[in-house]
Amino acid sequence: MIGAVVLCVAAGGWIFLRKSDAQETTLQTAEVTQGDLQILISAAGSLTPKETVDVGAQVSGQLQALLVEAGDHVEEGQLLAQIDATLAQSQVDADRAQLKESQANYSQQQAQVELAQSVFDRAANLRAQDAISQADFESAQASLKVAKAQLVQLSAQIERQNSTLKSDLAELEYTNIYAPMSGTVTSLAAAEGQTLNANQSAPTILTISDLSVMTVEADVSEADVLRVKAGQDAYFTTLGDSDTRWETSVRQVLPEPEIVNDVVLYKALLDVDNPDDILKSSMTTQVFFIVSEARDAVIVPLAALQTPPASQRPGSGESVNASVVSDAPSLESDTPPTAQPEREGTRKIVLIYDTASGETRPRRVRIGIQTRSQAEVLSGLEVGETVVLGQQTPTAPPRSGDRQNQDRPNQDRRGPPMRF
Repeated sequence: MIGAVVLCVAAGGWIFLRKSDAQETTLQTAEVTQGDLQILISAAGSLTPKETVDVGAQVSGQLQALLVEAGDHVEEGQLLAQIDATLAQSQVDADRAQLKESQANYSQQQAQVELAQSVFDRAANLRAQDAISQADFESAQASLKVAKAQLVQLSAQIERQNSTLKSDLAELEYTNIYAPMSGTVTSLAAAEGQTLNANQSAPTILTISDLSVMTVEADVSEADVLRVKAGQDAYFTTLGDSDTRWETSVRQVLPEPEIVNDVVLYKALLDVDNPDDILKSSMTTQVFFIVSEARDAVIVPLAALQTPPASQRPGSGESVNASVVSDAPSLESDTPPTAQPEREGTRKIVLIYDTASGETRPRRVRIGIQTRSQAEVLSGLEVGETVVLGQQTPTAPPRSGDRQNQDRPNQDRRGPPMRF
């Protein structure tokens, strides 16, 4: 029975397999592949246009015409709707009439000033010759000052009426609703014939959104938010098309969280171009933030990795029995001539399976990033090599009366035990 068991100790790193007359062990293997590996943080989110404007009414009145429908594309400055302008137009007409009247009074007063100036000049000459009394001279002087003051008053009145006319013209212009930006009409909040009251707040008529750039609002849990940064690469899929990946990056993470059922969530904002309007507002998304990744990496299943003993780890001060090492197969180096490690990585051991001879041998490797099922190999393995994942032992026929062994399926075990 001792000859059927191969035992390797610390420096050799050997693996033993045991066979018996009743049972035979079958190795589970996998091929080393090449591909991309990513460590991701996932979060649910929804789509919203990056730029949205609610277009409202600044004046009260009946909505006479609504010139667009939901889904229409509009350009900045385009006429969207018209409010009844009867009252606004009447006020403008009254302002213009008052302004004309004030301008006529101003012209009349200018003539009065000129007359008062002539009377004063004549009185000054006569007073110099002592031809009139001092009282008459002062009366002419006062009349000139009064005439000039009335002219200044009329000038101010004209300025005030010009200001009023300008304000009422603006009110009249507000009866025409123009697009403040280019975009798509996403919703209508009013209908033709509806009376709008803008005395307390501006009523919304319609909403315009720029659908060429959409924003994903992702809810990131407080457990993951510290690993999500502005500028970080990410991608997302939509509920209706899980096969299409939309590449993007994080614009910002809002500092104020939302608490939903005692769960703290932070909003991460990600912008994405939407030139064909495929993405729609309020679509449900699944967002994946890329924490780390490896492109065109050598990949091995995580089940093939074994942790080396303490004596084989870097910095270990343990000694190895030379007499035992001489009887054990040597542990292969983790750096074949063709491998070029880029960084230190984590030291592991895998069991290489030779498909030609059926033999197995251990080898040191350096591991980079790891997911739940795969690991990046920095050095020690090449694409196409075969590694051992574990061993499967068929269940022996159940003995009479042994219910615990009846109908028990074969069990896969992660890796045969490595003894050093």
